[in-house]
Amino acid sequence: MKRRTFVQNSLMATLGASVTTTGAFGFAGNAKEKQQGKHNFNLKYAPHEGMFKHNAGGDIISQLEYMAEQGFTALEDNGMSGRSVNVQEAMAKTMQDLDIEMGVFVAHKIYWSEPNLASGDKGKREEFLSDIRKSVEVAKRVNAKWVTVVPGHVDLRKEPGYQTANVVESLKQAAGILEPHGITMVLEPLNYMNHPGMFLTKSAQAYEVCKAVNSPSCKILYDIYHQQITEGNLIPNIEASWDEIAYFQVGDNPGRNEPTTGEINYRNVFKYIYDKGFKGIVGMEHGNSRPDTEGELAVIEAYKKVDDFL
Repeated sequence: MKRRTFVQNSLMATLGASVTTTGAFGFAGNAKEKQQGKHNFNLKYAPHEGMFKHNAGGDIISQLEYMAEQGFTALEDNGMSGRSVNVQEAMAKTMQDLDIEMGVFVAHKIYWSEPNLASGDKGKREEFLSDIRKSVEVAKRVNAKWVTVVPGHVDLRKEPGYQTANVVESLKQAAGILEPHGITMVLEPLNYMNHPGMFLTKSAQAYEVCKAVNSPSCKILYDIYHQQITEGNLIPNIEASWDEIAYFQVGDNPGRNEPTTGEINYRNVFKYIYDKGFKGIVGMEHGNSRPDTEGELAVIEAYKKVDDFL
């Protein structure tokens, strides 16, 4: 059976079993009727694998096709570097055919409970740089322009200034590896509740580090979920660090689910970055508030709602 036929048959079977009562966003009818075809989003929202598995099936290629059918024009895959070369190549071919842009994947081993880059340890630095070199090959294979970098845990035995200098030096060397290939590492500040003890936590700190590295291959991944918890004041902080931001990620708070499920006014935030001329990717790095077919459709409707700002 051809892949397209398989996907369509699987999708029809799934949709036929969907609940027919009014859903989370107040619309009635069956799941197929709720899907009004490809939507023209204003921003490049990037789902993750598994976000639409009930509607699209478990196969990543089928999920990519489903994402494109809904109007999504990008994909995030944090674990891309762990996939086999054959799968990477198949995904790249499918994304090229569907005009889907590859977003970030994680470029290196992240240290969640012990210092690595902040310590200045030469062995840890070389391990990091080796991972960056490997990530270049993956990025070239899947046509990725951005890779995620998390500097890791703080070193409680060193003053903050020394830690910053150590991190900056490691990132300068990594930038030297990435620059010839036109790949940008995006530094992600993380919140202290989900990830206690991390070196990089705030947008101003990420801005300072990027200015010190002074490379087009070292920019900020501004995760709106993390920064809402850590510092709030979202639009002013985005404005202040704008010239170093290359990538956004999304999740509402509390819950880290799709927009409209928490306290963040995503319609206003998205309108702001759109009006500023942002042309990059907005990664949908969150869960679904409901783990079923209707919940997946609710995610799509949520993005249509917050993207309706023109």
